Amino acid sequence: MTEHEAIKTASMPVSPWHTASYSAERGECVEVSEGPVTGVRDTKHRELGALFFSADEWQAFLDTAKDT
Repeated sequence: MTEHEAIKTASMPVSPWHTASYSAERGECVEVSEGPVTGVRDTKHRELGALFFSADEWQAFLDTAKDT
């Protein structure tokens, strides 16, 4: 098991899923669930699962997104 898989398994998001504010404005439906790890999924294809990110990974993504 990789470190990323271990984090995901041990610390699933604990908050309810909510539509990301930025995606709602653009018609791109992405949901986020935050906790010890952050989950991200496509609202149109929830059955495909979600991607999970550690706090450091999620912050790096947010920092990059703010720069675009």
